[in-house]
Amino acid sequence: MTQKNCKNFLLLCIMLVAFSCDSKRVFEENKEIAGSVWNRNNVVSFKIPITDTLSPHNVYLNIRQNGQYNKSNIYLFINIISPKGDKIRDTVNCILADTKGKWLGSGLGDLYNNQLMYKHNIGFPHAGTYTFEIEQAMRVDNLKNVEDIGVRIERAR
Repeated sequence: MTQKNCKNFLLLCIMLVAFSCDSKRVFEENKEIAGSVWNRNNVVSFKIPITDTLSPHNVYLNIRQNGQYNKSNIYLFINIISPKGDKIRDTVNCILADTKGKWLGSGLGDLYNNQLMYKHNIGFPHAGTYTFEIEQAMRVDNLKNVEDIGVRIERAR
């Protein structure tokens, strides 16, 4: 085996171990905000297939911003649309920095990742595809320095 093939094989093994350790994850997807500028009319949508209607689930919001983000929080409007068409709308305040201005979450270089609890121990009453729609609600047309937004759903137990 060549050195390049050996490295590729090792990388594949590491990725398999990393993903197999995440046994609680039901769904996770992050979407890039084009140009790191989130227009208030840009609704980011996620189609989430749910098959388990018996187990409780936790829902997280994944937010990645860069160090030039000039606020300590971000308000979001979230719509959850069930497979039957029922709709729930929430307004959520996500805290990204402490009172002294230090970024929360994990960071690498100038990027900061936050995984924030949105719903704890909830049930999905119907099997099928749920739609999560997320829009920024910061009272500005263009919110700068937001890199990605995402949703993670995992089994609570």
